[in-house]
Amino acid sequence: MLDTQTKSELIKKHAIREGDTGSAEVQVAIMTHRIVELTRHMTAFPHDFHSKRALLRLVGQRRRMLSYLEKEDINRYKNLIKALGLRK
Repeated sequence: MLDTQTKSELIKKHAIREGDTGSAEVQVAIMTHRIVELTRHMTAFPHDFHSKRALLRLVGQRRRMLSYLEKEDINRYKNLIKALGLRK
């Protein structure tokens, strides 16, 4: 699970303006962190099907959020992809 210190650091790093907690950038950054944690968990526990379902659901949510951001503002999308290291 995501602790409050890590979450606040992610919010500060990806916020567009002061007090921003719900922008697409912040949401994608938090989802990416959770996806990395769940992927690490799945390598240790490959038969944990509940976590696998949660992981797949998070990946889908992130994909939808990224496609929304790409349609709305391509520059914000490219900056976020570069900052998170998602695409090659």
